[in-house]
Amino acid sequence: MRKMRIITVIAAASLIAPLLFGSHAYAAGDVAGAIQSTWQAAQGQIKSVTNNVIFPVLDMILAILFFVKVGSAYFEYRKHGMFEFAAPAILFACLLFTLTAPLYIWSIL
Repeated sequence: MRKMRIITVIAAASLIAPLLFGSHAYAAGDVAGAIQSTWQAAQGQIKSVTNNVIFPVLDMILAILFFVKVGSAYFEYRKHGMFEFAAPAILFACLLFTLTAPLYIWSIL
């Protein structure tokens, strides 16, 4: 009986606690307008940094990983006689995606 009472108290407390401690967070003013105006102000800088820094760094990392993986796949081919295409193909597809992304990414966003 005591165990059932403890379980009932815990269940009731767990159901009542969100009602007591949960409160709604209301934003003061037009949040969407503030976000849009901030985006309009920083859009040129974000685009130039992304196109001139982030995409070239990603391209370089993926190119290095691609050539390392092709080299390791070649050595595995020489050792076992079976060439594994999956990892180099995935890296090549990612490299093509990041190389061509600046052409269309800003029309999507």
